[in-house]
Amino acid sequence: MNLSRALIGGLAFCVAGAVAAVAQDAPSAPPPKPDVKTVEDWQVRCYPVQAVAPCDMLQEQGDPQSGRKVLSLSISYIPSMDRHAIIVSVPLDVSLPKGVVIQTDSYTSPTLKYRMCTRDGCYVQAPVDNDLVASVAKSSGDAKVNVVGDDGKSYALKFSLKGFAQAHDEMVAEAKAKATKPAAAGAAPAQH
Repeated sequence: MNLSRALIGGLAFCVAGAVAAVAQDAPSAPPPKPDVKTVEDWQVRCYPVQAVAPCDMLQEQGDPQSGRKVLSLSISYIPSMDRHAIIVSVPLDVSLPKGVVIQTDSYTSPTLKYRMCTRDGCYVQAPVDNDLVASVAKSSGDAKVNVVGDDGKSYALKFSLKGFAQAHDEMVAEAKAKATKPAAAGAAPAQH
């Protein structure tokens, strides 16, 4: 299994599988809500479940006229791999082959490819180099996620870097404190 699949699988497991596991233990209970801490323009969310990446940092931007979400940016840290994973959500009607590019005043990411689209939008779900996160943390002002629409026009979806570095440090510290190690391939599940 390559690193990309391991990170995406781990991230998907953390968010979906862990919530489902808790729901199985208490079928009538709603999914667990994360502990949320606001760090300037970012939210640090940690879920009360056992997972390899129990925390992320999140920022969402909406269209002030319609109230619809136009951008969601989530970064998580997987302590056992010392790697980051990113989920970027944008509206439908984007050019899938063009992907997205994150740009700050001093950094431009490589093109990040879409992984899937649903009726709610199109998503990038990918492992990213720690250098991407470090470069964004060193930047200032606002940043943007550049997308290309089906109409061929480029759009810059702005997000704030205010509190990014502090939110990242908080998220990494929480993830290290709460994370579990991924199960070894073929290992038997723990007996209760």
